[in-house]
Amino acid sequence: MLLKENVSLAPFNTFGFDAEARFLTEVNSAEEIQQIILDPQWQQKQLLILGGGSNILLTGPQDKLVIRIVSKGIELVKEDHDFYYLEVQAGEIWDDFVLYCVQHQYGGVENLSLIPGTVGAAPMQNIGAYGAEIRQVFDHLKAVDRLSGELVRFSAEECRFGYRESVFKTTLKDKYIIASVTFRLSKKHQPSIEYGDIRRTLAEMGIHEPDMKAVREAVMAIRRSKLPDPAQIGNSGSFFKNPVISADQYTQLKEEFPEIPGYPAGEGQVKVAAGWIIEKAGWKGYREGNVGVHDRQALVLVHFGNGHGKEVLALSDKIRKSVWDKFGIELTPEVNILT
Repeated sequence: MLLKENVSLAPFNTFGFDAEARFLTEVNSAEEIQQIILDPQWQQKQLLILGGGSNILLTGPQDKLVIRIVSKGIELVKEDHDFYYLEVQAGEIWDDFVLYCVQHQYGGVENLSLIPGTVGAAPMQNIGAYGAEIRQVFDHLKAVDRLSGELVRFSAEECRFGYRESVFKTTLKDKYIIASVTFRLSKKHQPSIEYGDIRRTLAEMGIHEPDMKAVREAVMAIRRSKLPDPAQIGNSGSFFKNPVISADQYTQLKEEFPEIPGYPAGEGQVKVAAGWIIEKAGWKGYREGNVGVHDRQALVLVHFGNGHGKEVLALSDKIRKSVWDKFGIELTPEVNILT
């Protein structure tokens, strides 16, 4: 393998922080991952797995072997009366895969357009947007065991998908490296336009019977109007999860804040819009040195340049305390914070 030493990770994380990796290599297949795992010189070294670097916050140098997953490939492995099954290599750019599906009339992922990152990272946090989540189109994945090097198959049930999480962020965190994901895409797809912004944007576009392409265009228009481009200003998209609270607490908050948005989350729970409560707490557009809160979407923390990951972490702690003091709601970071 081609190994680099003392490499800046600035090009490999969307915040753009200049943390240094002690070692860095790139892998193009599950077999190459297994070679590294089974190599005695790396068995005692900590590993950091990077895809698109869009969901991490680097707060210091990484005295680790950083493995960038750059494997490519989309293969139709089978089909039946209702579905296409596509195995996608972990290094594929997520939005390139969505575009491929729309172009080939493989239904189910168009609402997830323009989400940054790679395919391999998508099931780790069960990415979702505009009424859709990975688990709705997920069939199985293959991952390399970090200890044994064995290639293991995980079903949807075994992944234990939850709101912005999976088993790979909880009990199996740092125990597997995802090599490929197989998706189940519909042949008889009816685009989902129930999410309010999509319906409104399609109406503005003059489209009343949308196909997958129209929904993708609407979603991209919405995201571009609300979210900053990491190529222009450093960010990792949504920094916090939308909190889930009890229906009783939501009812109490509704009395004090009648306009607080909430969505049923099952079992007597309500999902609250994190961006709304952060904005209501006064943080939208706030800047502190080299970092701040985006002026169009309070859920996004940004890096203006020449900053450090610890600045974002400190700002996020202030926001969490402020929201707790005002609403009694605990915010949880969606990004992975790496020290």
